[in-house]
Amino acid sequence: MKEFLGIGGYRREPSGAYSWQHLLFVGLLLAAMVVLAIIFGRMYRNKDVKDKNKVLIAAAILIDAFEIFKIIVMIIRSDEPSTAWHNLLPLYLCSIQLITIPLAAFTKGRVKQAALDFVLIFGILGAILGTVGAAQNYGAYPVLSLDNVVSGITHSISGFASLYIAISGMTSLKKRNMPITFGILGFFCVVAYAVNKVLDTNYMFLMRDDGTPYVMLTNLVKGNSVLYAIGVIVLFVIYIALFYLAQTLIEKKKKIS
Repeated sequence: MKEFLGIGGYRREPSGAYSWQHLLFVGLLLAAMVVLAIIFGRMYRNKDVKDKNKVLIAAAILIDAFEIFKIIVMIIRSDEPSTAWHNLLPLYLCSIQLITIPLAAFTKGRVKQAALDFVLIFGILGAILGTVGAAQNYGAYPVLSLDNVVSGITHSISGFASLYIAISGMTSLKKRNMPITFGILGFFCVVAYAVNKVLDTNYMFLMRDDGTPYVMLTNLVKGNSVLYAIGVIVLFVIYIALFYLAQTLIEKKKKIS
């Protein structure tokens, strides 16, 4: 257990980015995520909102419990516990789900609807980027370690919540909720950028790509840090807009039919 938690440092060598161990592990996680979302989504599809919400409540509790446990262990094992928290704040795009899934589960009205939209839109993206796309983690830590296992679980919970919301019919992507959805994203981007400047961190990957697929954006802007940050935010906005546009087109098609 001490070796799994990384207390005293990992003695095992990392399997490597996109190694068969990496791909097998995240493949199993994503398969479980999809299967469970289909099972629970179909099970609760014809239930009332209160019953549907029970699954989201469980997801909200689990994702925050796993993340809090990981943060506590990482601070305890750190050589500098007083500053270890600098890189552990919930300010990555995937980390926003630690807040938006509970908002979707425990609030009401337009805030709930916008939170449901946000989880739907970014949950599955975060699941893929945080498992298959998080190649740098599997090059730095053993596959079966706190860093990769808990991260894989929390990202998969985000993806599960996204798929469950879609399959159970909990969201409608109403255009009137777009300002709140964009507001959630904008708030976290501003806070993340400010924290990055103060603590020299890289939340939301607004400062640099760190080996993630954002490297394509870095190459596109030829390393310009300002254009890179703007580009990341623009990609977020486009991604959200495409979801609402798709829903609008689907509604128009239904009316015509």
